[in-house]
Amino acid sequence: MNKNWIDLPNRMLVDYVNGIDNFLRFAYNNRDGSSSISCPCRFYSNRYNFSREVVREHLISNGFVKKYKNWIHHGESYVQLHGNQENQTLMEDSVTRDDVVGMVQEALGIPHMGVENDELIANAQTDLYPGCHKFTSLSFIVRILHMKVLNQWTDKSVDMLLELLNEAFPTGTKLPSLYYQAQKVTTDLGFTYETFDACPNSCMLFRKQDTKLDKCVICSSSRWKQNGGIGNDEREFGKWVAAKQMRYFPLKPRLHRLFMLSKTAKLMRWHAEEWVDDGVLRHPADSLAWKGFDRQNTCFASNSCNVCLGLATDEFNPFRSMNIVHSTWPIVLIPYNLPPWMCMKQPNLILSVLIDRPKGPGDKIDVYLQSLIEELKELWDEGEQTFNASTNEMFQLHAALLWTISDFPTYANLSGWSMKGEYACPCYNVKTQSCW
Repeated sequence: MNKNWIDLPNRMLVDYVNGIDNFLRFAYNNRDGSSSISCPCRFYSNRYNFSREVVREHLISNGFVKKYKNWIHHGESYVQLHGNQENQTLMEDSVTRDDVVGMVQEALGIPHMGVENDELIANAQTDLYPGCHKFTSLSFIVRILHMKVLNQWTDKSVDMLLELLNEAFPTGTKLPSLYYQAQKVTTDLGFTYETFDACPNSCMLFRKQDTKLDKCVICSSSRWKQNGGIGNDEREFGKWVAAKQMRYFPLKPRLHRLFMLSKTAKLMRWHAEEWVDDGVLRHPADSLAWKGFDRQNTCFASNSCNVCLGLATDEFNPFRSMNIVHSTWPIVLIPYNLPPWMCMKQPNLILSVLIDRPKGPGDKIDVYLQSLIEELKELWDEGEQTFNASTNEMFQLHAALLWTISDFPTYANLSGWSMKGEYACPCYNVKTQSCW
């Protein structure tokens, strides 16, 4: 198949688009029954799977990996290209190794320089077992943790799998024996969160000076789950069980990571450097709200690395059954600095708060937003020193929340204005002329 179209500089040419369509036909004719294929765009480099439509969009937006001309990830047999040893090495590396060292360096905020003393880097460079060229110790652990999440494996099942793999693999295998040990990888990479107990009626969080309280100071409800009646606090493994909890995912480390990652650091300036104001609405930066905000806050707008965020929230039932009354509330932040084909994609959404069962927060959602509001205030007033991988320098990062995204009932909870009754219109408020 002719693959010269991969080197075309203009991705809007008919030959380039036709080449993409031919590639997709080939890939889907040779897929292994899956509805998705690995994406060979320059951003994802065959590391993640997407549907046909998404892969096509990525290839037009980001471009095809120019050195990927032997489509071994999509059903083509390996062939040595023109006897070129450089190409052969490139293809072998792309098949056998993920860039785990680069992932660790970027996750830890370390520019691309040697950090051999770091335990994670050592695991990223160590073969899973002597002679294994497919996986390193770290890449194999990451794959197992990923499959656990996707397939909802229990902790015990992962323990049993690790025990079996340690028995099956050769002596000298660098693999943990328990899920608890494997899970420490996510902590070392900075994928952590804070858990706060909450009043069962959502009156308050037991945090800061209220950490040691056993009852809500507002409604006097017990902090702990009741077992059989008042005063019988439920225990599990010798510890009291909280009646309600929330999990907070700190925002600053996640904003840091957007700039530490070399592939996204430059794209975080897209809204200022590549956006064209031609009167067509293609990106939130084209909106009147964004332009009005920039006019009122010229100091913030002058630095294109400052992050503009949106906040989205709604409830969902994780059990997929109408017979179970359960309401879990995620609060998600969207970084709008990214180009329009990226900012609303799942990998770029930032989970900020997860509010636990069994009832939604209602108009007390502000109780659960306390930690996020505190961080947003700090990011607006003081900023945060951040390393920019695209410029190899530090800068003072600021962030602003431009708007919220929700349905109308949740809009009432977020704004504190009732969306029912005589003055339901959030724009006119008390000036509303109501008809009954």
